Amino acid sequence: MRTVIGITVLLAALSVVGYTALNFYDRHFKFGRMWETPAVRPYEQPIAPLETGLVPTGGGETRLRSMDPARLVSPVALDDPQNVRLGRTVYFTYCVHCHGRHHDGNGTVGQSFTPLPGDLQSRRVQGLAPGILFNEISYGIPGGRQPPLATTMAAAERWQVIAYIKSLGTRP
Repeated sequence: MRTVIGITVLLAALSVVGYTALNFYDRHFKFGRMWETPAVRPYEQPIAPLETGLVPTGGGETRLRSMDPARLVSPVALDDPQNVRLGRTVYFTYCVHCHGRHHDGNGTVGQSFTPLPGDLQSRRVQGLAPGILFNEISYGIPGGRQPPLATTMAAAERWQVIAYIKSLGTRP
């Protein structure tokens, strides 16, 4: 019983000492605590009006997602060699792990999937409209293993990957 009372008295004494030290710190040091820092008080100064056009109200990913994929048009030239080259670089950064070096769906990660990821040189994939490919790359394939990459890759990069995929043609 003495031990419990002793510990209780010790904890109470430590609390009083800590509280006193904290008050001393607040009153005597120039770098005080939170209550001394400048605060934003919206009632003291009027809020400056925003310039028009700073906050986007249209376009962007929301517009792309809500459009009919068959009607999406690439903002980059899909047959431009520069876009194909950039698309190849992006493909070998983000897509090769599943779709593989030979674009057959037999990448190092893709090998563990059943069924395998799609063959990008198949008639089905090569026959898809660029907007549908963009939609599948961006937002995934429902019921499929294609992850949504809209937050991983910029829209221009996704279009460049499509340029690269389309440049591959159908597998012989």
